Amino acid sequence: MKSGDSLPEIKIPITLHRLVMEAGANRDLSMIHHDSKVAQATGAPDAYANTFFLMGLFERQLREFIGLGGRVRKIGPMAMKTFNCVGDVLYVKGKITEIDGDNVQIEQWIESERGITTTCQSMVTIS
Repeated sequence: MKSGDSLPEIKIPITLHRLVMEAGANRDLSMIHHDSKVAQATGAPDAYANTFFLMGLFERQLREFIGLGGRVRKIGPMAMKTFNCVGDVLYVKGKITEIDGDNVQIEQWIESERGITTTCQSMVTIS
């Protein structure tokens, strides 16, 4: 493992069902996350993923990378650059930016057909 190495990529399609289930699980009942017309009235192309959904994708990628012996130390700051909407296919990508002892700094991002939609800086400990 060295700086510049890529993390395993995750591909996930965004469906209305997935957004409704996630928003309900997090009690984020804002209609922008499950009603296309309400989301479009705010300028979005369709209903879109909330912050916890995207953070969950970043955490999933980190956990797949570090395995059972590792520890997630930090997820964020995170920046949402554009919407992650129903019908999009998201690709969660990441790369190692720095290794300091057991601590590994990671740059993560989500891409769709709109380009990079979300970015995140994270740190893990690998045992």
